[in-house]
Amino acid sequence: MPIPLKTGDTLRGRYRIRRIIGQGGMGSIYLTDDLRLEGRQCALKEVEHDRTLSGNLIKEAREQFLREATVLARLDHPNLPKVSDFFSIGQRDYLVMDFIPGKDLRTLMIESKEEGSFLPESDVLNWSNQLADALTYLHHQNPPIVHRDIKPSNLKLTPNGVLKLVDFGLVKLLAPGEVTITILQGQGTALYTPLEQYGGDIGHTDARSDIYSFGSTLYHLLTGKAPSDARQRFINPAILSPLRPNNPSISSRTEKAILWAMSLHPDDRPKTVEDFRDALIGSRPIAIPTGIHNQAKLRLMHAREIYPLLISLLGMSILTLLLTLLK
Repeated sequence: MPIPLKTGDTLRGRYRIRRIIGQGGMGSIYLTDDLRLEGRQCALKEVEHDRTLSGNLIKEAREQFLREATVLARLDHPNLPKVSDFFSIGQRDYLVMDFIPGKDLRTLMIESKEEGSFLPESDVLNWSNQLADALTYLHHQNPPIVHRDIKPSNLKLTPNGVLKLVDFGLVKLLAPGEVTITILQGQGTALYTPLEQYGGDIGHTDARSDIYSFGSTLYHLLTGKAPSDARQRFINPAILSPLRPNNPSISSRTEKAILWAMSLHPDDRPKTVEDFRDALIGSRPIAIPTGIHNQAKLRLMHAREIYPLLISLLGMSILTLLLTLLK
């Protein structure tokens, strides 16, 4: 992990570090004061590329960062933080965004759980409507933008009730025929990551990958129970339990829509965020397809990514067994 900046450090003579508000394997996120615009606070996202990469790959990664930062800076939507600046210092790249006050949905879910209750379905559906607006906007950009890391902790609720989708660390631009380099090494957060995303940038991710993460996020928010990892579901599809046994107050329509979004095969999910929104909160009846792809077809999906995944899972199982026997 890169050595973090210190409180009081100033970058470019403008952004003075207050404190770290988030950390990851490739850098930190800082709360900063904008010295040029008095009273303005920013979130400064730091990225240090993997030093084990070859010089050419690091160069490509930095060029990709600049391309993606340029696109993000053009975005303007009420449910997205505004990117106002980006720059590089030494081996590190920086993205400057609006600082979003308020709590993230993971915190709200935990607080509700500690009180012995669930988040109200009406509140979660209201947030879903706002998230659907943001994702529809992203997916309709040219080229389309896929977020790839939707989860409760990346959704912040401002004091006036506006939902903001934050952290564009794994954003991918879907330029036709272009092989992109992920800004941060990784595939998202396992609980909310679709199966096809585990191949890195050779994985065939598209808008339906965000829809899977969207559905998994709602599953967690409404039940208070973490959704089953897609890799484990691939091996044992029955491991994902329905929502209503965990929270009987959830409507049947909401449960069906979420499980539809969480289908393992992308072709079994809603084609667009608008389709998913209609299934969740639309007024007309929605025919939700089920079981389109059987397990045999699913096993053919992106075999280059899935077979190494199975080998990895098998290796972990053997290691766990050996450690148990040695105790």
